Amino acid sequence: MSLDIKTNSYGGGFATPPVDAANAFRAAMNAMARPGTVQDIAGAEPPAGISAAAGCLLLTLCDPETSVYLAPDVDSPALRSWLAFHTGAPIVAADRADFALGSWQALMPLSQYRIGTPEYPDRSATLIVELEDFAVPNASLSGPGIQERSLFALPDVARCQGNALQFPLGVDFFFTCAAQLAALPRSTTILAKD
Repeated sequence: MSLDIKTNSYGGGFATPPVDAANAFRAAMNAMARPGTVQDIAGAEPPAGISAAAGCLLLTLCDPETSVYLAPDVDSPALRSWLAFHTGAPIVAADRADFALGSWQALMPLSQYRIGTPEYPDRSATLIVELEDFAVPNASLSGPGIQERSLFALPDVARCQGNALQFPLGVDFFFTCAAQLAALPRSTTILAKD
């Protein structure tokens, strides 16, 4: 009897963990360092319901000391088991999470996540937002890591702008779709595209 990797908690991890994790970490850091650029990321086959890119991020960034909130649209026994086996990351409520995963609507409101403190702005959440695709750009991004301007499609320009206005506080974003990701750190300036 064969086991389906999409429903098996023990399968779907990195085939060559040191290499795959290093490649995934590089893709995640490149995305964060160059806001609005789409990076390829591969190596994981998470349970059905989340993208390969989101699975790679979870395997790369989460461990027993890193808490995760699963929004209702992605939360499942299969994903919880897969995360527990591969990362040991505890599943927590949104207001205690280091990372949160789900679609934009399911992750709302942004106010439920930690935004850091003036003394420790790094004690904030990072949201992994699952997208159906990287759509037509609706925002112009500028700031650290961006040469002049970068165009990107945000799920909600106004909410992302509101988050950026809190800098150095606020949350950071990864956007994932299939085997690709992009990032939006809170330090990015966002203008609605004309």
